[in-house]
Amino acid sequence: MSNSGFSKFNLSKETSKVLDNKGWVEPTEIQRETIPAALTGRDIIGQARTGSGKTAAFGIPIIERCTPSGHPQAIVLCPTRELAVQVAEEMNWLQGNKGLKIRTVYGGTDIERQAKELASGTDVIVGTPGRVIDMTKRSHLDLSGISTFCLDEADRMLDMGFFPDVIWIVEQAPNRSQTLLFSATFPQEVLDASEDLLDDPEQVFTGGTEIEVPEIEQRHVRVGRANKLWVLGRIMLTLGEGDQMLVFTNTKRMADMLVDRLDRHKFESVALHGDMPQNKRERILSDYREGKHAVLIATDVAARGIDIDTITHVVNYDLPDETEAYVHRIGRTGRMGRSGVAWSLVTANDVLQLDRISSTWNLNIPSSQPPDLPKGVDRDPVRKREDWDEVSDSFGMVRIRVSVGRKEASKREFSDWLKAEAKLPDIAIGDILQEDHSAIIEIHVEKAGATLEILKRREWEGSSLKPELLDRPAVAFNRASMLA
Repeated sequence: MSNSGFSKFNLSKETSKVLDNKGWVEPTEIQRETIPAALTGRDIIGQARTGSGKTAAFGIPIIERCTPSGHPQAIVLCPTRELAVQVAEEMNWLQGNKGLKIRTVYGGTDIERQAKELASGTDVIVGTPGRVIDMTKRSHLDLSGISTFCLDEADRMLDMGFFPDVIWIVEQAPNRSQTLLFSATFPQEVLDASEDLLDDPEQVFTGGTEIEVPEIEQRHVRVGRANKLWVLGRIMLTLGEGDQMLVFTNTKRMADMLVDRLDRHKFESVALHGDMPQNKRERILSDYREGKHAVLIATDVAARGIDIDTITHVVNYDLPDETEAYVHRIGRTGRMGRSGVAWSLVTANDVLQLDRISSTWNLNIPSSQPPDLPKGVDRDPVRKREDWDEVSDSFGMVRIRVSVGRKEASKREFSDWLKAEAKLPDIAIGDILQEDHSAIIEIHVEKAGATLEILKRREWEGSSLKPELLDRPAVAFNRASMLA
């Protein structure tokens, strides 16, 4: 290599050889602006758009600063298991023959197998906060020797959803000497939250965040995972002659599963993702362009090659993990002056991410009910299911409103009656919040369905109870104010 590009960084022979073999001669802007400072051990805030080489920007300095000792020296935290796997794979090929043991630590896999891998030696950890905390508490992971602490997609990692977990992990790494934060966006509240983690950081903001937000109709539907297919079926029924829909999922497996589930309900669709052979992907895209498929289900990576002006509907079956990805997704419709609509299916766990997307890009994404059944269709092609997990709070309690208030009965009277009629143990009944002629009662999710049916059939002193299932509350009832 000549004395230019990556050679200016004075990287090790192993890393230089890997980059040379890969054909990487000139670093990207984010790599050029952050790697030299990161190699000296300085804290970094690095912002660059997706696909700009952020992983190598923090991965190369981490690899250069670690040695094959078998003890954790660096940790990279990611918001999703898919991103953790992707980061670990790229860091593994970046290290070449250096011999570092780069381990992934994330949920959804066997804990004992993961523990055995960690016990056989670990130099770099790439993981998600929840499983990292779990493995640390189980003593399978020792973070005391961590010197470099990195957050990928730092804007997500420092929002209020992950922030407590991140702080807990930081506290287990008292010898941390370097912190690297990389993200596609850095809202001011994230920069404020990061202040206590950083010491005089080098701040690099490349590429800007100016993304043209398409002027299309945007809506979101609050729905539990169990009923996403029901909502998607309703939306698909609105497709007119010549309309085309692009449905986004976050994983390849979900794309395949969704095609299979839609097929069972007589909906035709086709999947597109990175596990497919290139010739098959090209054939699917060609057929879609020609209008042979009305509905295409794709992952973000696969959808990068889609540039079709006739897409009328975009559906976020899974809300994207990156705020920028949302804008790119919805931009697939409403092209060339055509009208377009983007639907997002939002579970209770997605609400914070939707708020983050809206605030980051100053978007109005109003709540909406699923579309009505079109004329001539008298029943849903996908049956709506009861989804108790979606309406239960973090304590597993479901709220039901009844028309028995303090003027009809005391809390104790109604509680005793309810336990007798529904055969409920004391632990299954939570708080009872009374007004004059109505009350909201909490019932544990395991007993909620049966209790609701009983309330529909019973009367209180000759009057109907008119039970009504309520949405999950933003904040659970105060557990200190239990039955008097």
